[in-house]
Amino acid sequence: MASEGEYESILCVKPDVNVYRIPPRASNRGYRAADWKLDAPDWMGRMRITAKGKVAFIKLEDKVSGELFAQAPVNEYPGIALETVSDSSRYFVLRIQDDNGRSAFIGVGFADRGDAFDFNVALQDHFKWVKQENEISKNSQAADSGPKLDLGFKEGQTITLNIGQGKKRDKPRPQSSGGLGLLPPPPGGKIAPPPLSNHNTVQPTGGAQTACLLELDSSNSNTVVQSNPSSDLWGDFSSSASSVPASAPRQDPSSENWVQF
Repeated sequence: MASEGEYESILCVKPDVNVYRIPPRASNRGYRAADWKLDAPDWMGRMRITAKGKVAFIKLEDKVSGELFAQAPVNEYPGIALETVSDSSRYFVLRIQDDNGRSAFIGVGFADRGDAFDFNVALQDHFKWVKQENEISKNSQAADSGPKLDLGFKEGQTITLNIGQGKKRDKPRPQSSGGLGLLPPPPGGKIAPPPLSNHNTVQPTGGAQTACLLELDSSNSNTVVQSNPSSDLWGDFSSSASSVPASAPRQDPSSENWVQF
C-alpha cells in the first residue's frame, strides 16, 4: 500500500464513463457485458486514474462537483481488482472499496473505444514501472547481502603513492674564464679565420713603429716590400735600387765612349 509521505500523480483522466450493477458470477467463466443493461447505466460521471507510490487508484467522480462516488485501489494489473470482459474491449469489472474495507464488484464501460484503450495503457505502463522498481530493489538487496570487499588498511600496512615527478631543471650553461657567459666551441670543431679583404694589404694591430706593412711592388704583384726590416717575418729582400753597393765610384760620363744626347 502507499505511504502517507508519497505524493499522488495523475495517470489518466476520462470525462465520460458508465457504471453498471452486475449480477454475481454464476460460474468460473468470465464476465460478459451482454448480461448487463448497457442501455441503462446506473451511474454516469468521469474517471480519474492516479498513482501513489506503487499503487494505482481508479476514482469515479461527479463531472460537475468532483465528488468521489467510488474508488478501486489496484495493486497489480491484470488482477482481481480489475478484470476484462470476454465479449468486449470497452467494458471492465472493477472491485471498489470504501474506507471501512468493504468491497463490491461493478461494471464500467466507455462509449468510445479509444478511451478504453487509453485506460488500459495507463495501467499497463504504471505496473511496468512497478516491476522494474521491484527488480532494482531485489538486485540492491542481493548486493548488500553478499560479502563485502575489505579495502581497509591492516595494522602496520603502508602504501606508497607516486603522484608524479616534476620536470628536470635545465643544467646551467658553462661560462668562459672571462665571465662573459659565452659557450665554448663544439668538440672537434675549428675556428675559421676572419675573411681577408679584397686588397692584399694586411694591417696588424699595434702602433705605427711596430706595424708590419706589406706593400705590393709595382713591377711584380707577388713581391712583398717590408717597411721595417727589423720586424720582417719573411726574410730580407732588397729592392732593385739597393742592389748596387753605395761605395762604388761613379764613372765620369766624359771618359766613356757613349754619345750624349
